Amino acid sequence: QVQLVESGGGLVQPGGSLRLSCAASGFIFSTYIMSWYRRAPGKERELVSTITSLYSSTIYADSVKGRFTISRDNAKNTVYLQMNSLKPEDTAVYYCNARQRSTGYWGQGTQVTVSS
Repeated sequence: QVQLVESGGGLVQPGGSLRLSCAASGFIFSTYIMSWYRRAPGKERELVSTITSLYSSTIYADSVKGRFTISRDNAKNTVYLQMNSLKPEDTAVYYCNARQRSTGYWGQGTQVTVSS
């Protein structure tokens, strides 16, 4: 059974940091491209960051470049998103995604709220 379980969300003040984790099971994690998406209230889901399977190459949305860092630990079947210098506009539900060709899986999401 495929599972992606996100954790690490919460309430943080502007300028603060959070580290999201996504623990995967039920598929060969190391062969999948892993991404973080987010959906803010009233907005479309957007891609935040991606890390490839083979060389762990990364891409970031312009809105988070220089503030967020994606990483993966294939030994632990886990992908991370380190979020620094958080802004109120980062408030959203963050989702983990695993993709390999036409196959994709989603986690249930974790809420991140940035507010003073």
